[in-house]
Amino acid sequence: MRLWRVLPWDPSVPVGEPGHALWVPREHQGSGRHDAPDRYGCLYLAEVAVSAVAEALAPFRGTGDLHPELLVRSGRQLALAELELAEDATLIDLDNPAVLVTESLRPSIVATGQRSVTQAYAVGQFERHTGAAGLRWWSTLEASWIQVTLFDRALGGLSVRGVRTLALDDEAVAAAASYLGLA
Repeated sequence: MRLWRVLPWDPSVPVGEPGHALWVPREHQGSGRHDAPDRYGCLYLAEVAVSAVAEALAPFRGTGDLHPELLVRSGRQLALAELELAEDATLIDLDNPAVLVTESLRPSIVATGQRSVTQAYAVGQFERHTGAAGLRWWSTLEASWIQVTLFDRALGGLSVRGVRTLALDDEAVAAAASYLGLA
């Protein structure tokens, strides 16, 4: 399965270090949708590139002002990493109504902005499904964009296909900016 991630990239760092496409920023986690750094680290990924970029640019939506500084984090240029998740990896599909029924979850719980709620169900899924690589769910920006929260226990099944730095003229940046009202 092809997945996408936006990150402040450093092409010179080894695997597992800050700035690498497979680095899990566990020590900085705690406020994200499915964060539980005392139990696991996670990567937030998307099934389409524009969704990954839109999630990174979302804090600036509606400003109508896309400029190069929005594509820099922690002093590094943002990059779009194309990743490949092993075919045999299992994702708990929270976009599937049957899964929601089985797991006693409601769409309003999956999509709520209350992090204590989303983090609690993520921990429950992590603990009940010990072989699961992560969660599959819809973006709260655009429901047709599917997101994946990958637990760090699944990193062995994830590989980097490529990484490209992002610029204002990048197709995914332009599409995300247009969607978010930044263009």
